[in-house]
Amino acid sequence: MAHMATAVAGAVRAELSTGGMMTGWDFESAVSGEQGSAPVDLRTDQPTPARMYDYFLGGKDNFEVDREAAAKVDAALGRTVTYDVVWENRRFLQRATRWLASAGIDQFLDIGTGLPTQGNVHEIAKQVVTAPHVVYVDNDPIVATHGRALLASDHTTTIITADARQPAGILTHPDATGLLDFSRPVAVLLVALFHFIRDSENPAGLLAEFLDAVPSGSYLVLSHLTTDGPPAEGVARTEAAYENATSPMRFRPRATIASFFDGLELVEPGLVRPWQWHPGDDDSPRTEWLYGGVARKP
Repeated sequence: MAHMATAVAGAVRAELSTGGMMTGWDFESAVSGEQGSAPVDLRTDQPTPARMYDYFLGGKDNFEVDREAAAKVDAALGRTVTYDVVWENRRFLQRATRWLASAGIDQFLDIGTGLPTQGNVHEIAKQVVTAPHVVYVDNDPIVATHGRALLASDHTTTIITADARQPAGILTHPDATGLLDFSRPVAVLLVALFHFIRDSENPAGLLAEFLDAVPSGSYLVLSHLTTDGPPAEGVARTEAAYENATSPMRFRPRATIASFFDGLELVEPGLVRPWQWHPGDDDSPRTEWLYGGVARKP
């Protein structure tokens, strides 16, 4: 349901004012919309993956409904899912970004980015290339609200509210086309995203739309929760905890995840546990809950 800005602002401020990433900015103004635009619906009546992920990363940009859903996962599986899997995935994203930038990629389309945190794609890429162009995308409006404040002075990075289930809305968005040159290679990042896409929503078809829009020499980065490794009971409990979220979660077998890379050239060591992909000294947790890979479009 829609939320009036005056009602939301007080609740949001109570949730976000202690220790959040954003300091010295007016959240009430951001929630109310820019220059008199419509109020932002933060969907505080349902948990969202972005806010749950923020909670697992130790952030404070989440609501009670998100913490209640996260508590169900924690009660069922403890640290394995609420810390190890989250941070294993996060470290994979960072290493993949650094590898891509070192390979000459300076354009990144990060879909399902989640809330801004330290060590995000644009920060990692800037350690390697001078001015990477980064477009963040998420369907949770609180992500864009935070991102606009965080990136206000960064003219090579932007964030848009859009849904991966509607690729055209992302690929033709003026903020995306204004920042990314789709005639040159782009890294398409779908990190911990597709397990929120149901089979009925045609994940392979959605992926094809994104990859058809980028030229040869572009890359896909994808990680995905898997049924191959975790205990079946743990998978079931995790899926149940997300059942009432804005995007329910679905684990998939390795063979299905591997099919997402069909027609692409997998970078060594191929489709592996994320901690096994170009491991470094980043203290990545090691689990058997995910697969991840990086592949080049020929």
